Amino acid sequence: MKQTRRQHLVLLGGALAAPIVMAGKARAEDGIHQVEMLNTDPDDRKQRMLFKPNVLRVEAGDTVKFVATDRGHNAQSIDGMTPEGAEGFKGRINEEFEVTFDVEGTYGYLCLPHQTMGMIGFVLVGDFTSNLDDVRAAAESLRGRDTQRRVEEYLAEIDAIAQEEGLV
Repeated sequence: MKQTRRQHLVLLGGALAAPIVMAGKARAEDGIHQVEMLNTDPDDRKQRMLFKPNVLRVEAGDTVKFVATDRGHNAQSIDGMTPEGAEGFKGRINEEFEVTFDVEGTYGYLCLPHQTMGMIGFVLVGDFTSNLDDVRAAAESLRGRDTQRRVEEYLAEIDAIAQEEGLV
């Protein structure tokens, strides 16, 4: 059966993507994870202004590299959404940077220019439940309907992870 040009491109794209996925897994095993700052989710074009992944599970001592995949974004911690004893972080717009997470807990972060559009994310470190009540309280002060919708969605995902791991 003869392949159409589109079928050929889809197969080729899958073949090219496989090494990228495997490389990402190898990096995570080394304690380095990657979060992309995106205008549009390549897997769901309706999702705009987001971090991918938006909820990331890591171990204490792991590093997260925030990658400025699309221009116009930064990542910075949200006041009240950092565990006690941990330092906040703030990246510059259009620049990638790395953060090492040594203190267990839940870290909330946002893109300052796009916060009201719901561009937020969470890093869950070790037993991340220690400051979840503080995170929920701080989330109430975030502006934007899209932000509140995503916060509810992500917190539900975090609760499911905590249940699955027996942390609650």
